[in-house]
Amino acid sequence: MKVLIFTFGTRGDVEPYAALADRLALEGHDAVLAAPEAYRGVASPAVAFDPIATEMDGVMRAAMAGLSGPTQALTMARRMSAAMRVSLDEQWAVAQRVEPTVIVSHPKALAGLHIAERQNVPFVASLPLPFLTPTAAFPVPFLSRSLGGALNRFTYQFNRFTAVAYGGMINRFRRECLGLGRMSRLSDYLHGLDGAPVPVLYPFSRHVVPVPPDYPATAHVTGYWFREREEAWRPPAELEAFVASDRPAIYVGFGSMGFGAKAAERGRVVLDAAREAGVRAVVATGWGALDAESSEDVMVVDHVPHDWLFPRVSAVVHHGGSGTTAAGLRAGRPTLICPVLGDQPFWGRRVHELGAGPQPLPLRRANVPHLAARIRDLIGDPAYARSSERIAEGIAPEDGPGRAVAALEQIEAASSVPRRAAGSA
Repeated sequence: MKVLIFTFGTRGDVEPYAALADRLALEGHDAVLAAPEAYRGVASPAVAFDPIATEMDGVMRAAMAGLSGPTQALTMARRMSAAMRVSLDEQWAVAQRVEPTVIVSHPKALAGLHIAERQNVPFVASLPLPFLTPTAAFPVPFLSRSLGGALNRFTYQFNRFTAVAYGGMINRFRRECLGLGRMSRLSDYLHGLDGAPVPVLYPFSRHVVPVPPDYPATAHVTGYWFREREEAWRPPAELEAFVASDRPAIYVGFGSMGFGAKAAERGRVVLDAAREAGVRAVVATGWGALDAESSEDVMVVDHVPHDWLFPRVSAVVHHGGSGTTAAGLRAGRPTLICPVLGDQPFWGRRVHELGAGPQPLPLRRANVPHLAARIRDLIGDPAYARSSERIAEGIAPEDGPGRAVAALEQIEAASSVPRRAAGSA
């Protein structure tokens, strides 16, 4: 196979796909990872890397570092439009160079479904949360509570949002770049233009989200796609000494979701809450989410690989991104999620329902008393640790990348559509 992987977003939207690309290369397939230039270093030497959506990435980073709250996300979305058009062209240019036999794409990349149609190759959607496949078991993860079977399934009509919001841009791309006909502004991301269901790869664990009984065979819950850390990486000596102390430490970090305009205030809350709870802490600043200074009981870092750090702390406190949640559960660490937006409340609920941590505490409500109380609960209740360890034992033997590669091999083998040359009209 020659697999072209499109992805865009934060580190949690890129690293799982780098892990998939690594495994494809290990299994003897050609893999090309197409992502923003900032993530070039994530790809291993065995995987080709092509930059796409670099302008989008720059707009997103600048906006997230300066936003004062999630309500301003609409401003960022408007500024992204021009960058999205550039990204569509970049994805098509990469696909023409690569001539893949399969395209795997995160929905944020937008162009994959249409390029696969143009090149007559199988298209596979992929997302590290159960967002694309309708189920009666739970509503689309952006909603806070179950609505009941039929209504839960209906909420997945949200997947038509891409066509509704970006349909004009996508149809121009289809017509002017790909030479394809118009798609409906009411189409979803779950079916091709011929109505056939789109296969989906879900890189999460069934021990964290059980596979709904009404999932079709085209929905592949493979287990997490973890990328192994480069052997050359070494922690700073002061960090290694800090976490090796006899006095345990917790991790606190909110990734890119903290909104930089409140970074100083949030840093003060974290430091004061840690002090009030009587814990030592490794605090990650992320994309300007926190502004803090190291002290005797606090080590401030920019970014440290979670697979190195999390097994060395006693508990983790974070925003609930899918990748960070996976890393904490894989390490068997009790978890407190302070969600901001998107799917983060969903992961917060799952962690609590699994018994691996307290009720989630929305970041907007995380003042010193509330956060300190949740941290004391997090580290003081041994049931959280026992549940976290049990989940980690379930995750450990899963071979998510291997199962994903096997699914892609079956999908390619089953495809009987004759390929059209990428350069033909």
